Amino acid sequence: MASTGLAAVAVLVIFLLATAAWVLRSQRTTGQVARQEQVDAIGTLLSDSAARMLAGGELTQLRGALNTAARTWDLSVCRITIGKHQIVADADPHQINVQTLPPQWSPLPQNDEGSGVHGQFFSIEVPGRGIAQLQIVPAGAKVDYWQTQAGIGVGAVIVLTALLLLYRFTAAKLRPLWLVRDALSAVAAGDRNAERLAISPKFGEEAIAWNALVSEACRAVQPTGRPANDQRPTREQASDLDAACDVMTNGLLLVDARLRGKFANGAAAVYLRTRRENLVGQDVSALLGDERVLAAVRSIALGSAQGSVTIEVERKDDNGGGVLRFTARPVRKGDAGAAMIVIDDITQQRVADAARNSFVAQVAHELRTPLTNIRLYVETAIEDDTGDLAQLRNALSIVNSESRRLERTVSEMLSVSEIEAGSIRLRHDDVRLDEMLNEVKEDFSQQAKDKNITFEMSLPPKMPTLQGDRDKIVLTVHNLIGNALKYTPKGGRVAVTLDVQSGKAVVDVADSGIGIAPEEADLVFDRFYRSKDERVAKITGTGLGLTLAREIARLHGGDVTLQSEINKGSTFTLSLPMTEAQAA
Repeated sequence: MASTGLAAVAVLVIFLLATAAWVLRSQRTTGQVARQEQVDAIGTLLSDSAARMLAGGELTQLRGALNTAARTWDLSVCRITIGKHQIVADADPHQINVQTLPPQWSPLPQNDEGSGVHGQFFSIEVPGRGIAQLQIVPAGAKVDYWQTQAGIGVGAVIVLTALLLLYRFTAAKLRPLWLVRDALSAVAAGDRNAERLAISPKFGEEAIAWNALVSEACRAVQPTGRPANDQRPTREQASDLDAACDVMTNGLLLVDARLRGKFANGAAAVYLRTRRENLVGQDVSALLGDERVLAAVRSIALGSAQGSVTIEVERKDDNGGGVLRFTARPVRKGDAGAAMIVIDDITQQRVADAARNSFVAQVAHELRTPLTNIRLYVETAIEDDTGDLAQLRNALSIVNSESRRLERTVSEMLSVSEIEAGSIRLRHDDVRLDEMLNEVKEDFSQQAKDKNITFEMSLPPKMPTLQGDRDKIVLTVHNLIGNALKYTPKGGRVAVTLDVQSGKAVVDVADSGIGIAPEEADLVFDRFYRSKDERVAKITGTGLGLTLAREIARLHGGDVTLQSEINKGSTFTLSLPMTEAQAA
């Protein structure tokens, strides 16, 4: 096929070159004939006009006429001579050697070779004076053949391209026949292996039909009973395999080339929201739904795609929707007619990813703010040349405060990681809650002052010492008071009360803030949860503070509870158990 194609291309190229040469030669000959006819017409016209002008002695008009004719028709020589080399008129005035026309002149033979210039000569008879001679030499023909050459070149490219496409199309169509011929040659040589005799299913339905025929023929020549290469499981093995597939959380669906289900486990029926009976032996196109999934499964089942294809489909319906991931792959490599679909529900994974991304964004903001303040006030202290101790003291105070804020944020994240990993360990220190609360009040006094919030703290005159992890308890109280100040608008009120009730140290943090809706009272303690209230969306936060506060309290044997009313405020209560001796 290749040699035939190359021979055809060579013949076509030779034909195109011969055609181009013939066309160019014909065009050149035609141009020369046309030019000669044009010169004849010009000579005849000028001869008649020149005869009248010479008879009337109008040399000036005659010379102008020759000049105009030479420029109009592109003539290199256009002159009138009398006698022997006497030029009375010429398109080039410098060639004129006779300024006045004599009364009579002797005739000059036509086509006088002595002039040194060849061309076409016309005799002009001037009555009573003599015979003049008109000599015309046309300029070299300026024929532009580029359009013809370009047309021939474009035609050649089009023909060659068409021939190449025809060759490729024919080769693609004949390819299965060549493969079948090779397979038949192998059969004649004694080969009876179905896998070696099969051809790739990508060549279409003919290839699939040939493979089926070969497989059938090879089984027919095997000894009676099951074919030698038949490794299908027994009924007992198939039953065990079905039971194993049913306990999988992944959906498994096997379909043929017509998208009819051949096998489905229970998870596949659940994910596709149907019964297993509606999958096996039935067309599953409507249940798969998504056009991308259908196209991928069809291409794999027909053998046009060899690798696996993964597609994620988001479903929105009355049942809540979700995200399913479909992975389609061929059952046997290079064998068409079946495709396996693995279905996974990745809804929770997507929710977790979104929560993690939101957490990262919030944490980045929480870390950036104190770092920015530290940098600004350090620069202020460095660049201060006035020696103002008050300003320097204020800058250092803010740097210290922001450093502690940064430390708390990092400590929160580390504590959450420890709680999730189950590796958190509490230290047992002596904790004076009253002293600790006074320290915390100093940390938040400036923030309350900046927002014009009344920040009150009520402590008993004497408070027993508590056993616990002081750093973790400080972190818990910081989160509760920080949240109260954060979600209380300007001009509001935050009150912290410490008391001992029923053997427990109780810290109430009450605010007059925006409050929390009843349906969100438990959700606010979940990791990364942010209230749906539009006012909360404008306030930054990691979504870990309340989660961490409750987990630390419970690790100490206590708890954090909430009482809130929307638009009126919230009260978070931290309770930590005390021993009887301590309570007394």
